[in-house]
Amino acid sequence: MALVASFAILVSPLQAVEVILTGGVALKSWEYLRGPAKHDNWWANFVRASTIRIQLARQENPARRIVWVVYRPAYVTRSREEGKDYVKMIREIADRCRVQLVYVDTAAHAYRAINAAARGSDRVTSFFYFGHSNAHAFMLDYSNSIIGASKQWIHEDELASRINRNVFAPGARCESYGCYTGQSMSAKWKSAFGVSLRGNTASTRYQPVGEGRLPEGTGRWVQ
Repeated sequence: MALVASFAILVSPLQAVEVILTGGVALKSWEYLRGPAKHDNWWANFVRASTIRIQLARQENPARRIVWVVYRPAYVTRSREEGKDYVKMIREIADRCRVQLVYVDTAAHAYRAINAAARGSDRVTSFFYFGHSNAHAFMLDYSNSIIGASKQWIHEDELASRINRNVFAPGARCESYGCYTGQSMSAKWKSAFGVSLRGNTASTRYQPVGEGRLPEGTGRWVQ
């Protein structure tokens, strides 16, 4: 009995970890040249959606460790465009919410941040993506470096080779609030990690975040 008790003291319990990946915002000046197809009138659509999810996560499990991964370059350029320091604002939000903020500058950095979230014996029990996407990729950068295009992305065909499968706990809850993820990437995610990725088959609407709700899909949610 003494040996069992000693072993129990040495082994720490597995801690639930949530990863929230927040993509970059478009440049307003470029998007407004696109007429009805414009995106991102408000710089904080993805940021606000992320903080809503953080609040919900705290309600679900106050002890959960939350790692907030944010694609920084887009917020740097949007800050210059609008004369406000959004990078500083995001850090202040992270401090108030008591989450671990990890700024990333490339997709490679984002892959490493996701892998690093499962430190020690901990595993990622929930994952959320807020940002631009298409059927095949999370577009961390969109209409910021190139109008209407992306230079940094997490592609469905790179998932298995760039993210450690063991990062995710069995049955981990994974959701994408990017557009069209449910058309292809959700299936590739399940194949790569053995856990489902809930995604919408059509576009997602971020208007509800202004009312304190998560984005809505215009198509079907699949996983």
